[in-house]
Amino acid sequence: MNLQAKFALYNAITKIAIILVLGTIILLSLETISSHHLDTRLAKKRLKVIENLDDKEIDSLIKSRQSFTDYNILKEEFIVLTAIPKAGKIDTTLTFTSETREIEGEIEIYRILNDQFEFNNKRYKLEIGETMTAMESIKTTIRFYMLIVLVISLLITLITDYAFTNFILRPFYKIIDQKLNKVNNPTSYNYQNIPTNTTDFKILDNSINSLMRKISDLFLLEKQFIANVSHELLTPISILSGRLENILTADNLPIEHENKIFASLKTLNRLKVIINSLLLISKVENEQYLKKDNVSIKHQLDEIYEDLEDRILDKKIVYQNRIKSDFIFTGNQALIHTLLVNIINNAIKYNVAKGSITIEEELCQSGYILKICDTGIGMEKEIATNAFNRFERENNENEDGFGLGLAIVNSIAKFHQLNIDIKSEKNSGTVVSIEFPVG
Repeated sequence: MNLQAKFALYNAITKIAIILVLGTIILLSLETISSHHLDTRLAKKRLKVIENLDDKEIDSLIKSRQSFTDYNILKEEFIVLTAIPKAGKIDTTLTFTSETREIEGEIEIYRILNDQFEFNNKRYKLEIGETMTAMESIKTTIRFYMLIVLVISLLITLITDYAFTNFILRPFYKIIDQKLNKVNNPTSYNYQNIPTNTTDFKILDNSINSLMRKISDLFLLEKQFIANVSHELLTPISILSGRLENILTADNLPIEHENKIFASLKTLNRLKVIINSLLLISKVENEQYLKKDNVSIKHQLDEIYEDLEDRILDKKIVYQNRIKSDFIFTGNQALIHTLLVNIINNAIKYNVAKGSITIEEELCQSGYILKICDTGIGMEKEIATNAFNRFERENNENEDGFGLGLAIVNSIAKFHQLNIDIKSEKNSGTVVSIEFPVG
């Protein structure tokens, strides 16, 4: 979940919580106020009832030993007067209760005042009740409208908060996209600030600019260092190689010395290849090559086969080039050639005698996919995962290699924005897929 959605969700939850708390307080207050209002009304009615008691009715009640009961026509209130034994001290405390009563077959919730008083030296119990149905109806209505308000508020909150956070965070995402995601070369970094009136984003933008200046300086320093080191190393290697080759021309050179010189020349050659490979990776990653050539993949594969035909025949490998279309890719022809050479060279180098190499193509919606499959010794899963990392290749004492071939392939692929994938299984072969963008 991104920051924008989190902000919108947080605001919605907090507002819902506030609405629920306020709604609960309003409902509780409404119940308390309504009960207090009913209690006050019942107390006033009690005074009127007691003041207007009819002596004849009470006398009739006392004689017939029946309760005096009165209901209004709508059953909204009732008055019950009951004669009670005169025993002990009279309890004159007014009490209010909420009870369910059945009056003439209708069950209602009533707020009831209970009182005891003495009249003409007789003791009576008085109950005055008033229905709470109206109040409950009002509370139900309020709850219903509160639910509607809550749902509407939630929708409005989500929409407005999402739109507002989108507006607020737009400069932030621009900074991330333009200042970090789209930066491939620190030397071509755009230091122009992203327009925003949010102070935090201005600080972030300026901090990234400051950081990129330091990275750019270090990047230029590294480029210069690699160029100088490569030059300084290659020159003495060339001089040493030349001197050793001259020594080999001597007629009276002992055979044991000759073997040592051959071994030294081999070591110097390995060192030279490593330095040239690292220098090539450095130049590719520093984008020191142009990408303006129209490269025909089919033509490059034909040229590579001509160059490597002798090695393929030496191992009696069945080479199958099933490329039919003439896919043209805009890039650097020399680098693409190097990329394909390294992959096919590995397919030959790590293949078994009388094995096979198959080159296939596939044109899909995402691009043009070139697959180079071999039936070689393959790699373990962990080795295949790190195959594109420098110096991380499975050692093979029977083959010369420095662990930089696939690292060069990976750098060239990144330089041309190609998707490259390698699948391999020990003793079953390897499949390298290269996806070229179309258009």
